[in-house]
Amino acid sequence: MSDIHKLSGAYVVDAVDDIERAAFERHLIECEDCRDEVASLRETTAMLAESVAVTPPPSLRASVLSGVAQIRPLPPVIAPPRRVAWFPLLVAASIVAVLGLAAAVWQPWAPSDNPSLTAAEQVLRAPDAQSVSIDLGEAGQATVTRSKSLHKAVIRTKDMAAAPSGQVYQLWLQQHGDMISAGLMEGGGSEEIILEGDAATASAVGVTVEPDGGSEKPNLPPVALFDFSQAT
Repeated sequence: MSDIHKLSGAYVVDAVDDIERAAFERHLIECEDCRDEVASLRETTAMLAESVAVTPPPSLRASVLSGVAQIRPLPPVIAPPRRVAWFPLLVAASIVAVLGLAAAVWQPWAPSDNPSLTAAEQVLRAPDAQSVSIDLGEAGQATVTRSKSLHKAVIRTKDMAAAPSGQVYQLWLQQHGDMISAGLMEGGGSEEIILEGDAATASAVGVTVEPDGGSEKPNLPPVALFDFSQAT
């Protein structure tokens, strides 16, 4: 392991193999910084899950059992092993979190049809604009709007809480199964920001909690997922 300190996020969500887990737990005995980071990540994950927990309706169990009885099982698909499958497309609805966003600024790619509009406003008013919204209950609301013709997406929040101390929210564009960083934000208040990168071919926007300065790749599963297949 070239830098065992980087395993803290994967360790918290049990995304390490037996060898890595044993090595990291030995490392924790000697490293106070990693112990503190693991404790902080566990506390943040628990807080986010509890804040949006939803009790499934009584009819769900009967519906699932009825569907199973009518479905013919398919043979298993064997895929190459992967060490960490951290970003499944099917994300539990209860793991959505508070988001915070920085103010939008004028970008050089923005069309000049109406120079009085900001770049964010042009995305929001584009003829092909489509939106995905998440209601976080007491944690606030968040909406992602994308314009394929402008190749950009905008996130807007309302009454969102700030990121935990020493951490930031990081935005990601899901491109063909890979997660591409789309910017950082500390969160707080009601704001809007344009995601960095080309959003035209993205299948979703994800948000994770990362250390200050952000990460090259997500350390934890997303706390919020905006699936463009659900856009209206």
